Amino acid sequence: MTSSIEILGRLIAEPTVSLRSNLDLIGYVQEFLARYGVASRLVHDETGKRANLHAVIGPQDVPGVMLSGHTDVVPVEGQDWSHDPFAMVERDGRLYGRGTADMKGFLACVMALVPAAVERRLARPIHIAFSYDEELGCIGVRRLIDVMAEMPVKPAFCIVGEPTSLDVAIGHKGKTGGHIACHGLECHSSLAPTGVNAIYMAADMIAAIRTLQEEVSRTGARDEAYDIPYTTLHVGTIEGGTALNIVPSLCRLAFEIRNVSGDDPQALLDRLRDEADRIVAGVRERHPAAAIDIEIDNAYPGLDTDPDAEIVSFVKSLTGRNSHLKVPFGTEGGLFQQRLHVPTVVCGPGDIAQAHKPDEFIAVDQMARCDVFLAALLDRLSE
Repeated sequence: MTSSIEILGRLIAEPTVSLRSNLDLIGYVQEFLARYGVASRLVHDETGKRANLHAVIGPQDVPGVMLSGHTDVVPVEGQDWSHDPFAMVERDGRLYGRGTADMKGFLACVMALVPAAVERRLARPIHIAFSYDEELGCIGVRRLIDVMAEMPVKPAFCIVGEPTSLDVAIGHKGKTGGHIACHGLECHSSLAPTGVNAIYMAADMIAAIRTLQEEVSRTGARDEAYDIPYTTLHVGTIEGGTALNIVPSLCRLAFEIRNVSGDDPQALLDRLRDEADRIVAGVRERHPAAAIDIEIDNAYPGLDTDPDAEIVSFVKSLTGRNSHLKVPFGTEGGLFQQRLHVPTVVCGPGDIAQAHKPDEFIAVDQMARCDVFLAALLDRLSE
C-alpha cells in the first residue's frame, strides 16, 4: 500500500503552478483511483488544459463527507530555494517542496485513504474534490460546483484541507479584488497645469481608500476571532506614466477588500465609486473625458460556520480537539457553503506560515496526524 508521503513526492513532482496545465497530476490521480475501482469525472476549464476531479467512494444515494483541496501551487520564480522545489526532499522530520503545505500534503493523505476506503462497507460516502487555480481566486472550483449542484444527493459536510495544523477552522474573510484605471490628459510636462495627471488622480483614490480603511477599522463590523478583527482594504500595485517630461494620461491600481461577515463589500465598493466621481468632478473642467473606472476581477465569499453546527462537533470529534478558530487566508469553503449549501469547515495538515515561501515544507508528523484524522473519518462513515 502506497503511503501518503510517497504519494506526496509524486504530487510535488508535478509543477502545477496556477494557469499552467494540471492534467498530468489529474491523470495520475485518476489512474490511482481506477487502480482501486473508483470512477471519477473531470470538469475542465474552457481551454481543456486544466481540470477539476470529483469521485465518490461508497453509496451515492445518501449524503456523505466531501474532502476538498486544490491542485495548483504558487510560482517559485525569484525565490531562493536550497533545492529543486519540484523534487521533494525529506530532512530533519520535514518534507520540502512547493505545495507540500499548501496543499498537496492533504491531497496525498486523501489518496492514501482510498485503498482502505474501498475495502470498507461505508454507510455514507466519501467525496473527493480536487480543483484547479484556487490560488487565483478560487476560479476552477466554480465549474465543479455548477456540476455538483445538479447531483440528486449532495454531500452532508465538506472538509477543506487547507493547512490549519489540523485545527478546526470555522471561518475566513471574503475577498473582492479588482483594479482602478485613472484616465487623465497627457501633455508636455512644461505645460503640466494644462493636463490632468492620472497619477495624481490615482493618489487621490489611494487616499480615499486609506480614509475608508481608517473609518472601517474604527466603526465597521468586528469579529474578534480574527487576528485583524475588521475588514481591510489594500492597494497592492500601482503602474502609470511613460517619461518624466510627460504628464501621464493613465494610471492603474490593483486593490482588494477582505471583509468580515458583518460588512458588505458591495457597500464599500459603492463608497469608493462615490469617491471616484468626486475626484473626476474636480478635473472635468479641464478635461471632460477624465474618468476613473473601477472593475472587479475576482471575488469569493467568506466562510462563517456556526460554532454550534453539527459539522463543527463532528470534525472536532475526529481531531480530538475541542477548540476552533478562524483563519486569515481565503479558501474555497465559502463557495461550497454559499453556492452548494454544504456546511463546511477548514481542517488540514501543515502550517500556513510555510506556504508561498522558498523551502516550503510540511512536518512528517503532520502527515501522520492527518492519516489518523482521515482514518477516524473512515471509521465514522462505516458505522
